[in-house]
Amino acid sequence: MEHADEYLCFPANLGEHLSIDETSLSNGELYTIVTNKAGHGRKGTLVAMVKGTDSKEVCRRLFRKLPAGKRRKVKTITLDMAGSMSLIAKKCFPLAKQIIDRFHVQKEFKEALQDLRIQYRWQAMEDENKEIAKCKKEKTAYKAMVFGNGDTRKQLLARSRYLLFKNPDEWSASQKQRAEILFKEYDDIKQFYDLSLRLGNIYSTHCNKTVARKKMALWFNDVENLGYPQFNTVVRTFSNHHDRILNFFDERLTNANAESFNAKIKKMRANFRGVADVKFFLFRVAKLFA
Repeated sequence: MEHADEYLCFPANLGEHLSIDETSLSNGELYTIVTNKAGHGRKGTLVAMVKGTDSKEVCRRLFRKLPAGKRRKVKTITLDMAGSMSLIAKKCFPLAKQIIDRFHVQKEFKEALQDLRIQYRWQAMEDENKEIAKCKKEKTAYKAMVFGNGDTRKQLLARSRYLLFKNPDEWSASQKQRAEILFKEYDDIKQFYDLSLRLGNIYSTHCNKTVARKKMALWFNDVENLGYPQFNTVVRTFSNHHDRILNFFDERLTNANAESFNAKIKKMRANFRGVADVKFFLFRVAKLFA
């Protein structure tokens, strides 16, 4: 075992199926983390933890400490759509199939949906300010329009954030009522919400890559036909990573273990009330997970 404030590497923990992700320790300092799925978040999980996300520097560390023969035995590696992570995976694990995590794909689309909601919320705030100014000028009392659930338009858009992340069967009674009003007032939000559910269903259905490719192509077309710039940007991003996104349907592997590992790192950081001594913190990480 080797530990320092720059990197940790454990060649013995290399396996056939890996994950690569990044996490922050303190003051925004990022570390690239490679984990072995077979470790299940316990001892033997941590393969490498390297300060920074620069692909050249991370690769230099991994080349030095992880034997080429073992690196070439890696079969799959799950990751997000960051270019640096892809480059590290390609150079350090050249024979591994790269699989873009399904949850990152769905998250990108849902964030675009939230952007649309926020745009409407800003517009509602602007309209309210204009109405208030008009009432002041006319020396009349301003009274906001209230929907059947007691929300004003501004409140409706603000309080709809969480329901758009959930499936309809997970909504509470008040969220069902709010969603009904929201979708009646903003049909485009409903259409994109339905498309986000369709994307989730494509991933949830146990189909092969050929079938998934056709379903995804139809989904791309339906998104593009609505003609909203932010969603077309998301689709173009997906198109740029199309093959690696579809690799999910061969192996059905996700980056959930890497996200779980990051959560454990963050919990440790919270328990320490921050990371004042990086060397000691990494020493603890190595003892627990390597």
